[in-house]
Amino acid sequence: MAGKKKIDELLHDAVKDHSIDEKSDFDSIFAGMSASGGFESRNLADGVDILRSMIGDEKCTNFLSFVAAPISTGLRGIIRDMLKNKMFQVVITTCGALDHDVARTYDKYYSGDFRMDDRKLMNKNIHRLGNVLVPMTSYGPLIEEKVQECLGDMYKAGHREVSSYEITDYIGSTLDETSFLYWAHKNKIPVIVPGIVDGAVGSQIWLFNQQHRDFKIDILKDQTKLSDTVFDAKRSGAFMIGGGISKHHTLWWNQYRGGLDYAVYITTAPEWDGSLSGALVAEAISWGKVTKKARQTTIHGEATTILPFIYAALVSKKNNSF
Repeated sequence: MAGKKKIDELLHDAVKDHSIDEKSDFDSIFAGMSASGGFESRNLADGVDILRSMIGDEKCTNFLSFVAAPISTGLRGIIRDMLKNKMFQVVITTCGALDHDVARTYDKYYSGDFRMDDRKLMNKNIHRLGNVLVPMTSYGPLIEEKVQECLGDMYKAGHREVSSYEITDYIGSTLDETSFLYWAHKNKIPVIVPGIVDGAVGSQIWLFNQQHRDFKIDILKDQTKLSDTVFDAKRSGAFMIGGGISKHHTLWWNQYRGGLDYAVYITTAPEWDGSLSGALVAEAISWGKVTKKARQTTIHGEATTILPFIYAALVSKKNNSF
């Protein structure tokens, strides 16, 4: 009987079938996913619920981290709109995200296929990023022209030792409303790039330095900005899209305030290879980067597939508080 009682204590949430018709909305569908039992659908539904609570918590400082590749796709528009709607107060990303944001402000990328012949693409001066085609004229030369102009203007204005968030803020001030950097600038949301030299924008900063030796990046200024942010935060939360340095930097700095109170992570990486990108958010609890009582989940899924639905649920009329 004692064993049966223990088992019964675990059997409190019965699996329920979906019931979707023409009247179903995002709320009812996500509620159904939460009660469906398996498998990633529950994590997705939990992630939406956590994000709603996190973004609606006025005392919570919210971090958004993401890798570069989504900015080469239509997800750029969702990330832009999340910043336009002031859902997050800090962005941590990679240099490649800056590259794609600048390039796509002024020119176009195109749909391709994963199975295209890369030798033929090279002969036609076309880069391939997964199934996205990036004409060389839309990338390197364009980024060089625009970033050199920005750096030159900063230099003329007297800037000599600058942080990554000061560079991204200035670049954002020169872009249009399609850009996530523009909305970060407009809403005074710092965009911090711990790996600022790892990309086309970073190469242009180095090139500018070759002609202006007193122009330098002060990466410790970025760390001071993060320190001030996390220690001022009453609570903190993070939405992490993809892993790598942007995810790690978000977790790393939040350990100094005792960990994140909310955390949602989207990844396609497997846990068993031991990589940070594959590590569940729950693993960060053991490092003090996420609190023991945090509302947290890891969603295994491809971001361009699931993020539009997450965002649609967040801004649905019933839950729109922005």
